[in-house]
Amino acid sequence: MLGLIQRVSSADVRVTGKRIAEIARGSLVLVGVQPEDTPQTAERLGEKLLKYRLFADASGKTNLSVIDIEGGILLVPQFTLAANTQKGLRPSFSSAAKPDIANQLFQHLFHYCQSKYHNVQQGQFGADMQVSLCNDGPVTFLLEVN
Repeated sequence: MLGLIQRVSSADVRVTGKRIAEIARGSLVLVGVQPEDTPQTAERLGEKLLKYRLFADASGKTNLSVIDIEGGILLVPQFTLAANTQKGLRPSFSSAAKPDIANQLFQHLFHYCQSKYHNVQQGQFGADMQVSLCNDGPVTFLLEVN
């Protein structure tokens, strides 16, 4: 499972012009699901997302997690993140999980994070979403969990 985590000062998701999710300071995470992923994979990614240190402490060191700063987490399903881009000029999606399985695992990740932390929002699986963010830093990491 892949999580492209971005430290943001704000982010939101809109579907057909309507805002469906919004956070202030926190983490926007684009989530890609691969065929070998399981509920346990989703939980391991969830633990990392909750505890990953991307925020500065009082001395300016990147030592604080989203929980430490009481920020928000916005999870956005991102089918294209799992694409295979090794060959040619067109991505292959054979390395992405089938939509029904990907949705189940994305929802498992969302509910797992929500059970551990109060400020978790989500985008809409399968929708044409408009994602707006203000990347703080910019700070972006690709987390891959097997």
